Amino acid sequence: MPTPPPPTPQQQQVLDRILAQRERLRARRDALRQARATAAAQGRVNPADPLPARLLSFARLHPLAVAAALGVAALAGPHRVIRWAGVVLPAILRMRRG
Repeated sequence: MPTPPPPTPQQQQVLDRILAQRERLRARRDALRQARATAAAQGRVNPADPLPARLLSFARLHPLAVAAALGVAALAGPHRVIRWAGVVLPAILRMRRG
């Protein structure tokens, strides 16, 4: 099997950019992994995290409260849950903005 020819200068630039991007992504992934490990070790919800991450942290810290809330939602039925979500969600969004 013959060896491929060396890359042209333009191809080398592209390869260098790809390598730099891979290194940035690897560093970002490592930083996120470390931040998650630190947050898990602290045992609390970080208010600076995005909402899904905060909800997941809360669920890990308080599984009984989450199970109780899901049980109440299941007993209430989907119609009531959707109706209450329509009332509560705009209020929560207003509180987050202001």
